[in-house]
Amino acid sequence: MCGIHRGPYHHEGCGCRGPGPAARREGFIQPCLLLLLLEKPAHGYELLDRLADFGLAEADPGGIYRTLRRLEEEGYVVSTWETGGPGPARKEYRVTEEGEELLHAWARSLAQQKNNLEKFLQRYQEVFARKGGET
Repeated sequence: MCGIHRGPYHHEGCGCRGPGPAARREGFIQPCLLLLLLEKPAHGYELLDRLADFGLAEADPGGIYRTLRRLEEEGYVVSTWETGGPGPARKEYRVTEEGEELLHAWARSLAQQKNNLEKFLQRYQEVFARKGGET
């Protein structure tokens, strides 16, 4: 934790480098949920369908709802009950300003991870090119 922000997350403006270890443990689902909700407020099951765009089609519904609840408790998303349509009432989630800041931190962290992975793969290919092997 950075010591400035609530929760295990880091934000811009405080010198942090992005999501910390607790945030990384939640995996790729958290930034995906924030981005999807920033694109368009949604219900949990709609989010489950849309996570497939990020290769997360098999995401655990219980884990998604736990993540949404944690994001809401920490002020990164808000929800309202939608009762106007057919069927039972459903929660619709929206990203807060703090959630948008967290998404920016995730994007910076993911960009750095991408850079590190690209460096690794380049060196891997160079090692096997020198050995005459295939990659």
